[in-house]
Amino acid sequence: MLRLKCSLLLLLCFSLITKGQRADSTNNNKVKIAPFIIPAVFIGYGLMAKGDNFIRDLDRTTQAELQEDHPFFSKHADDFMRYVPALAVYGLNLAGVKGRNSYLDATGNYVVSMGIMTGMVAIAKKQSHRLRPDGSGYDSFPSGHSAASFVAAEFLKQEYKDVSPWIGYAGYAVATTTGVFRLYNNKHWVSDVVAGAGVGILSAKLGYLVYPQLKKLIMGRKQTNFNLVPAYQQGAVGFSMSGTF
Repeated sequence: MLRLKCSLLLLLCFSLITKGQRADSTNNNKVKIAPFIIPAVFIGYGLMAKGDNFIRDLDRTTQAELQEDHPFFSKHADDFMRYVPALAVYGLNLAGVKGRNSYLDATGNYVVSMGIMTGMVAIAKKQSHRLRPDGSGYDSFPSGHSAASFVAAEFLKQEYKDVSPWIGYAGYAVATTTGVFRLYNNKHWVSDVVAGAGVGILSAKLGYLVYPQLKKLIMGRKQTNFNLVPAYQQGAVGFSMSGTF
């Protein structure tokens, strides 16, 4: 019964994300409130676990059952899986599948998004002071691995939503798996992972709003055609630069 509840919860989260992706893709050039609702709900869910309620009860019962059924589960795949969707952006570019932005601008969006996420997670961990389920530290909320993986997933989605929505769905599937691994590794509660997903998605969406403004501030009003793209030549991977200033 508990596994069914957890599966339904994860399925609901994933379906809300994909629904939000479809809604977001129809409003490419407008800043809307709707795309921010889902990450806000996820973060709110995590914050509610601070009290003594059904969400906190679900945290405890899920952790107890996972450890009972898989007491020696220990995989480190989540340490690198959190970056897989972001790496896919560069892999697709290298393969000749162009995304929404130039290689340089895509990287700028990702770096700004990761910066926002890192700051939010650091502050939240310090303020919440929540004990991890394995007792290893008081920095459980929110899940930083989940936040990083969902930043990467939203980054992949933003860059390739006009090519195929399935690319974004694949990125979110990897991010969700990363969050599940954090539960099995007994490093986080369910509410930590859900909140981390919300922080990650929110950070990426904010990053795509902030980066263009930072670029204008740094570059000024002068237009540039500078571009940096990955290149493969004579068995070596590198970068090529072109443009005018």
